[in-house]
Amino acid sequence: MRNHPDPEAVGTLLRHVLELLDGDVAEVYKEQGLAEYRPRFSPAVRALVTEGPLSVRDLATAVGVTHSAASQTAAQMARAGLVTHTPDPRDARRRLIELTPKAHALLPQIEAEWDATAAAMAELDTELSMPLADLLTEVAEAVRRRPFRQRIVAAYQR
Repeated sequence: MRNHPDPEAVGTLLRHVLELLDGDVAEVYKEQGLAEYRPRFSPAVRALVTEGPLSVRDLATAVGVTHSAASQTAAQMARAGLVTHTPDPRDARRRLIELTPKAHALLPQIEAEWDATAAAMAELDTELSMPLADLLTEVAEAVRRRPFRQRIVAAYQR
C-alpha cells in the first residue's frame, strides 16, 4: 500500500506536494548550515534585493501572497535575524522590511540554492505532462475568474 493522499482531496494533495518540495529544499539549507532559513524566505529575499525596503503590503504584492502571509514570513525572517522592521520615513504608520547585513552575507548561498532549485524544477517538469508552475498559474487564474466557493455552492445546489 502506497502512502499518498486521495487524488480527490485536492487540498491535501497540494499540501503534500508542497511538503515534499519544500521539505527537500529545507534539507539542502540545513546541510549548508542554514537550519533557520526557510524556503518561503527566498521570494521575499529576492523581492527585497530587487526593490529595496518594502512595506508588508508591497512585499505581499511583489511576492504574490496575501498580506497575512507576507507579515508572517517577515516576522519569521526577523526572528532569524534576516530582516529588520523600521518606520517608514514618509509615513510613520507604516513599517519597512529591510534585509540585514546577515542576510546580505548569505545572498551568495541563497542565490546558488535558488538557481539549483530552479534547475531541479526544470528537470522535474520534463517528467510531467506540463510544467507545474504553468498548471498552478492556470489554476490560480481560473479560481480568480470564478472563485472555488462559487463552484462549490453551484455544485451543492444541483
